[in-house]
Amino acid sequence: MTTTPFKRLLLTGAAGGLGKVLRERLKGSAEVLRLSDIAPMAPAAGPHEEVITCDLADKAAVHALVEGIDAILHFGGVSTEHSFEDILGPNICGVFHIYEAARKHGVKRVVFASSNHVIGFYRQDERLDAHSPRRPDGYYGLSKSYGEDLASFYFDRYGIETVSIRIGSSFPQPQNPRMLCTWLSYDDLLQLIERSLRTPDVGHTVVYGASDNRTVWWDNRHAEHLGYQPKDSSEVFRADVESRPAPPADDPSMVYQGGAFVAAGPFD
Repeated sequence: MTTTPFKRLLLTGAAGGLGKVLRERLKGSAEVLRLSDIAPMAPAAGPHEEVITCDLADKAAVHALVEGIDAILHFGGVSTEHSFEDILGPNICGVFHIYEAARKHGVKRVVFASSNHVIGFYRQDERLDAHSPRRPDGYYGLSKSYGEDLASFYFDRYGIETVSIRIGSSFPQPQNPRMLCTWLSYDDLLQLIERSLRTPDVGHTVVYGASDNRTVWWDNRHAEHLGYQPKDSSEVFRADVESRPAPPADDPSMVYQGGAFVAAGPFD
């Protein structure tokens, strides 16, 4: 698998929580890293960086953003549960604009930041793989499910390959019992992104983004061709997490894979 840097790599959502982490860790992955968000980004563009403000709901702006790009890391959009109206522009129109711009400009590889919330209504005692029917737990999960459908469609019709990473909980460390199962370290996320960018012939691959945790809900057998081998584990944080008061047994975070997202809203 080649490690030659891309000429120009686009990262959307670069001002977000994971975007800030990836901005630093993707240095060296491309001759130029183009960073985009609707929110202000700091610091200003450094060496081998381009910083562009872009509203994903603006089709023309997204088409201009993608021009000259070799591959796209699509991490932009609303990342928590909100009303459908709040989700619609950045998450649903936005991912459509990204794929249309990729088609127009000849981009053949996308890494899509999907989410565990596309399967959030499964219970925590169920084990899933990429072929398990989706059960979104809210409008955010629905938007990510739609993005996976777009990825499949744009591969079938236009040959644009995508790895959809169903990210679990990517934070410095897990904060609750659920995250002991869903935690994805930053180093493992970066490995997964690099393999998603560089593995040949991925078609549309769905992979669950979790580290090598003791308790697992997700089976990545259908993504074995990526060669993803997580190195970290939430186990080192177990004693700290379990020293805190646990939520009640019937709390959504103790029952459903999507945790609190299954109970968020309504927003009217």
